[in-house]
Amino acid sequence: KGLSSAILNGIQQAKGDTIVVMDSDFSHPPQIIPRMVDALKKYRCDIVVASRYVKGGKISNWPLKRKFMSKIATSIAKKGLGVQAADPMSGFFAFKRPIIKGLKFDAIGFKMLLEILVKTRGANVREIPYTFTDRKLGSSKVSLSTAYDYAKSVWKLYRYGKSTRKQEKRPSVKFLSQAARFFTVGASGLGINYLMSLVFASGFSDLWYLYANVIGIITSITSNFILNKYWTFEDRDFSTKRTLEQYGKFAGFSSLGALLQLFMVFSLVEEHQMMYPIALVIAVLTAAFGNFVLNKKWTFREKIWS
Repeated sequence: KGLSSAILNGIQQAKGDTIVVMDSDFSHPPQIIPRMVDALKKYRCDIVVASRYVKGGKISNWPLKRKFMSKIATSIAKKGLGVQAADPMSGFFAFKRPIIKGLKFDAIGFKMLLEILVKTRGANVREIPYTFTDRKLGSSKVSLSTAYDYAKSVWKLYRYGKSTRKQEKRPSVKFLSQAARFFTVGASGLGINYLMSLVFASGFSDLWYLYANVIGIITSITSNFILNKYWTFEDRDFSTKRTLEQYGKFAGFSSLGALLQLFMVFSLVEEHQMMYPIALVIAVLTAAFGNFVLNKKWTFREKIWS
């Protein structure tokens, strides 16, 4: 039924969340696989491409005609479909299974990576160099029918991309939507902080009010982190190491925001003689916005304006 169908069947049979796709004729060297898997973890990327066209990569034993055809196909993919990867036609790549969840594949031809790149636009892609060595036995898969399948795939992917772009939110709309969610979560955190501080300072535990306040702060930071991770930034990866690292950054930025708020209130009231209620509103909004931008960029690793 074709290589793409075989790959999809293999993905369905696989039990792990890291998928590696390669040819079994050793034109794709297996010793590269550990580097690809390590890159997925080290750089926290979604897709790692073993590339022939980045610095250090090359092709061995290919006639000039094959190289020319490959360059043409690659150029069409990059220019026509807006793909950024240097080698979108590579048949050797690794990716995290969750990024293709819910996607439907046409499985036309053998260029599975190209379809994944187009349909997971915005995914974090990393390329590592390798040497492609053409098979010594067997026939090449390049033919007129292959070229026809490729042209048909490119046309379908072009239409898919055009349709998707029409449905996508403008960057400004997405930014404001996320900011609104972040501030909503922050408001809920204030309520949780207040409630927990009262509960632990009351007859429930009869803690000293400052201890109770610390518990309220920690609880609100934790609830804010969980809600922002799951709802605001739609990050569903709750692996222990990643989550703890994100929580540490989130708590740190929250503390930084609190210090900024205190500094601004003091400065506006004492140095600029501004009324306290107005100074408080300005300081809270500034600190909250700064907190949102820092967490978007550094905690959840998203581009600010996309």
